Amino acid sequence: MHNPCAVIPVYNHETAIATVVDALLACHVPCILVDDASNPACAAVLDQLARRDKVFLIRLPVNQGKGGAVMTGLREASRLGFSHALQVDADGQHDLQDIDRFIEHSRAHPEALICGYPLYDASVPKGRLYARYLTHVMVWINTLSLQIRDSMCGFRVYPLPPTLAVIDSARVGKRMDFDSDILVRLAWRNQPMQWLQTRVHYPLDGVSHFRMVHDNLLITSMHTRLCIGMLLHWPVILWRRRQA
Repeated sequence: MHNPCAVIPVYNHETAIATVVDALLACHVPCILVDDASNPACAAVLDQLARRDKVFLIRLPVNQGKGGAVMTGLREASRLGFSHALQVDADGQHDLQDIDRFIEHSRAHPEALICGYPLYDASVPKGRLYARYLTHVMVWINTLSLQIRDSMCGFRVYPLPPTLAVIDSARVGKRMDFDSDILVRLAWRNQPMQWLQTRVHYPLDGVSHFRMVHDNLLITSMHTRLCIGMLLHWPVILWRRRQA
């Protein structure tokens, strides 16, 4: 069974979110909006969108961060009976013209996690671009593999059962560390992954919640934890890979 939806974490993106929802509904993809304690202006926009058919709204009373909001949305997607969830950012940075391509690729490979890897334009902040290269190296070390082409692009289709199995059994990062953390932990469990290139633009509404110092420290801490986990479990990781 392949019954996909989209999960969109939203925090004060009232300008861009309607465009994102319109694109998803035009592709016949139901939307789960997770309001991560947004301001009143954004909350009002989300209330209006939630009146539309196939749009579901979850409201978090306290800000959980991107990862916390995504995990809440993934659990709700499973509760509603969806089998797969397309993670999409609310700020319009992802190429919405790729929605159909990602969903169809997931339909053809329902067991796989379909991951986007970015093709950037000139709008990408150079500091974030350079930091990604260091993250790539750390992810390759932490997975004992080169299979993950990019761990920070949040445009991906999750098969829900194996993804929720990781979320429910591990301490996965709740903020900007989520995208890399969940991918490494899925790789440890030998989750099949496929990669599609997608254009990324920063951002449609001019709002970014990435905090250069704080979030880079958070990501560094995540890589340290993952490295320790890899060192503790490397025989199991390699054994699972050999059994595949």
